[in-house]
Amino acid sequence: MMPTTPERDLRGHVALVTGANTGIGRVTAETLARWGAHVYLACRSEEKTAPVVDAIRAAGGQVSFLALDLGDLDSVRACAAAFLAAEPALHLCVANAGLAGFRGLTPSGFELCFGVNHVGHYLLVRLLEPALRQAARPEEPARVVVVSSDSHATAKGIDFAAVRTPTRSPTSMAEYGVSKLANILFAKEISRRWADAPVVATSLHPGVVASDIWRRIPGPFRWIAKRFMITVEEGAQTTLHCATSPHLEPGAYYVACRERAPAATALDAGLAVQLWEESARWVGLDGHPQESQAASSRSA
Repeated sequence: MMPTTPERDLRGHVALVTGANTGIGRVTAETLARWGAHVYLACRSEEKTAPVVDAIRAAGGQVSFLALDLGDLDSVRACAAAFLAAEPALHLCVANAGLAGFRGLTPSGFELCFGVNHVGHYLLVRLLEPALRQAARPEEPARVVVVSSDSHATAKGIDFAAVRTPTRSPTSMAEYGVSKLANILFAKEISRRWADAPVVATSLHPGVVASDIWRRIPGPFRWIAKRFMITVEEGAQTTLHCATSPHLEPGAYYVACRERAPAATALDAGLAVQLWEESARWVGLDGHPQESQAASSRSA
């Protein structure tokens, strides 16, 4: 059952949701808009996102589309620049988009799951830091909500060389687990580094959701598996909780709308720092994000 009212007033708030054209991302975006937020839908295809835009507008909500291909870092930079040109403040960023079951390398040279699920989101959130800080208030921190997965527990660490090579495992699920581990570590490090703003980041496991993320699994197996999965409406519950609950633990991991300890590897503070610093080096954000964004604009 979807909640009928938010846990905080979203009127006048701006939210950005990646991967909002389908699945739990669509439910999240439509619900946030219904609760009063102006929602930016950051997705690859404007055509595939059009039904969501139309549905939100038909319901009287405020919505805008942003083109975003998380595997292409130039696209991520363009998306962030377009948002910052339109809005001075961002109250809520939901890093929802993800993929599983795909193999290969992103256009920007990262293992496909890791590049889309972590690196693209890392760069996007870093570039949006000025808007998040602008929205933040001591009594109401800005928020970053990162959709992870219990699959993070399958990863025993991060091989920082392997994530720069094409997918090695036959199903890509090993790489998927690494990317989901990175999601949790990223959320923890945001909360630690940006606590002064304040910006609060959380990560979550939405449950095993019958969504398009499993579209690469062969049809008969996908049909059987989905019979035991929860709906996208049920899957969006924890995202919406992290987006609106007045009581959140910075950097915490949530399952079924409750805080839960992640696997031990996801609690490794040293690994979180290393991931942040390696990611910054990969995307050229060793310095201040505004400086890097300006340099990118000058070279374009």
